[in-house]
Amino acid sequence: MTADPRAIKIGVLVPYTNTNLEPDMMLMRPEGVSLHFERLGDYDVDAIPGADQMARLGASDITETLRLICGVRPRAVLYGCTSATLTHGAGFDRDLSARIRERSGAVSLTAAGSVVAAIRALGATKIGFSSPYVGQINDQAVAFLADERIETVSRADIGRDLGNYGQGELSPDEVFDLAMRVNKPQVQAIVLSCTDMRSVEAVERIEAATGKPVVTSNQAMMFALCRALSLPRPKAAPGRIFDLL
Repeated sequence: MTADPRAIKIGVLVPYTNTNLEPDMMLMRPEGVSLHFERLGDYDVDAIPGADQMARLGASDITETLRLICGVRPRAVLYGCTSATLTHGAGFDRDLSARIRERSGAVSLTAAGSVVAAIRALGATKIGFSSPYVGQINDQAVAFLADERIETVSRADIGRDLGNYGQGELSPDEVFDLAMRVNKPQVQAIVLSCTDMRSVEAVERIEAATGKPVVTSNQAMMFALCRALSLPRPKAAPGRIFDLL
């Protein structure tokens, strides 16, 4: 008897202007899993997504969002915004994950927590950090990782303030160039943070060019999900991190 290809249901919470998390997760979807998305709001679509706005998103009430996604009876719920918890710190990220788990009864994984877990799984302690964020969020991200005993030895951003849609409109070639800017000799892994940046499409090219493993927000969430639920390696998931499953 053939196993049900949609037996395991996964809920994913997505910022409402994000256009790349859903296609990335569908690309990396493991066999036997169906993905179900619910959108998060409470930020100004026309404002530059700075630290205050992202912190507001992270602290927003997601009671109704969770009620809706729990309608599919998910085995796991993924919180798909990295900067929303990077701006609050590692303790807040762990607390949010615990609250989602308590309210949903499902395995709970955040983007930021998954990035940390992937870096640790690779055995890396020194990373290059690239993102499309404004400067203050990058400062907070470096502090977040430092709290988790991960040292950022080089970092790069896109060099201009991007709006909520601008982050998602960066091409994979621009993401590749951004990653190459942090490829210093002491870097053990390259981190591309942001669930709306088209990083997954650039992973294999970056790893081939640098000889170093790459961790992206969306890829890290899928890795953490597969590990948490003992799922098989997704056929289309890129990157050395999936060799560890």
